[in-house]
Amino acid sequence: MKKTNLWILTEERPKREVIANILYKFSKDNNIPCFIDTIRILPILGKDRKFSFLYEIVGFRSNTINKIFLKIVSGYSSFVDFLVFYQDDEPKEDDTPLYAIEETKTDDTESRNTGVYQRSSKFVYLDYYYPNIRKIMLYNLKIPQKKTATETYILGTKCLLTLGVEILGKKLDPNIFISFRTVDELIQFKAGMRKAPKGNIPIFIREEKDVIKVSGRLYKSGGLAHDPNIGALSLICATLRKLGWKKDIVITSHGLKQNHLTPNNKFIKIANMLNIKLEGLSVPISVRDEKYWKYETEGEKLGSVFIHLVVENFTNGQSIFENHAGCEKGYFITKDGKPIPLEKYTDREAYKGGDKSKIVSIPDLILIDFGRSEIINVEGKKYEYRHKAIEELKTFGSIEELYIKKYYSEYKIIRTVVLYGGTSTKVIEIEVGFLLNKNGDLILGIRAPELFKEAIKNLIDFWFS
Repeated sequence: MKKTNLWILTEERPKREVIANILYKFSKDNNIPCFIDTIRILPILGKDRKFSFLYEIVGFRSNTINKIFLKIVSGYSSFVDFLVFYQDDEPKEDDTPLYAIEETKTDDTESRNTGVYQRSSKFVYLDYYYPNIRKIMLYNLKIPQKKTATETYILGTKCLLTLGVEILGKKLDPNIFISFRTVDELIQFKAGMRKAPKGNIPIFIREEKDVIKVSGRLYKSGGLAHDPNIGALSLICATLRKLGWKKDIVITSHGLKQNHLTPNNKFIKIANMLNIKLEGLSVPISVRDEKYWKYETEGEKLGSVFIHLVVENFTNGQSIFENHAGCEKGYFITKDGKPIPLEKYTDREAYKGGDKSKIVSIPDLILIDFGRSEIINVEGKKYEYRHKAIEELKTFGSIEELYIKKYYSEYKIIRTVVLYGGTSTKVIEIEVGFLLNKNGDLILGIRAPELFKEAIKNLIDFWFS
């Protein structure tokens, strides 16, 4: 049998355990015998020792898969975390993937909305482009799963199942988590849920003759930006359509004005797809993006994700926190391995009262160098914004006092900048530890952390020694 390549395209910083789960899922679905060992994600260098902006995944062996490649991409609008292709050549934007996978670390222990609703609109939007591919919600949980699922999570998951989304990474009671069969069943389930706290705008679903009205606030921060409800209402409306409701669906109690509606808003695009109306307003006609994704060539995370992966795959160092641009924010990992969410404010009430100094500024990446007893706080930026990045290094005092010194008191703290972009082959600013330029040159700063030097040396030696 001819071996074919597997391609994984992602907006996220790829995690070893998530990649392993994707490979296991692909192998199981296709009855492919395989061995999965320690997964490593290796940047591929060309003969000129420049980064090719392509990663190879090793630690997986199968007689039907030749090589596994990974590239960073960016969605034009609402985009899932991973697309998986099984083909020889690098995917083109009009190729059809096998899988679309959304990854989350959030259980309803922490947030009922983020755990299911906030991400569900991605699957609804995805049907614009790939209506027949396999869709997966992958829970990469770092904290124990909630023993008793909330009603919110049950409703959201039943809707996802109705839309054909597979759930991986959580144990689901098969007697509870089953697809809705009828519109009435969905409406009755929602009506039987516990009522929202006083003062909240509840989500109601009511059928009135030839229309179904769904209430839910969409106004936030001066516009159409209430992400949990955008997800919830998108998911509920898509489920109603899937169950065969062809008449009007109207969103009520949304809190919006006509000037809040813009054609490029993700909910407006979904409203166009599903023929959803907003009570009292005219929904603008949105122009569908011709493509769903593109290869990332501009974003700052190309640099910060690169140094993250090189450190974790070519040294004994590792990340204890990550917040790469456009990626899911991670937990802070304490010295005993416990994941904890970071507080946003040193004093929430004072911040809401106008004291903006009470916000906890966080780096894009925190690395730990065990051998040298150093913690490295990394600010990632595009090359053109390097001076802004240097200024932002000065704002990390709160996170260092509240978390790093508390859990790693014996470690020295270093602050550094990691850049992507431009064509310069040297960095002058001493605060810059590493630059990955647009040509793929790997440029260490004058005072680059020793962990960076070790990582880049080992990477080059791997390919050329």
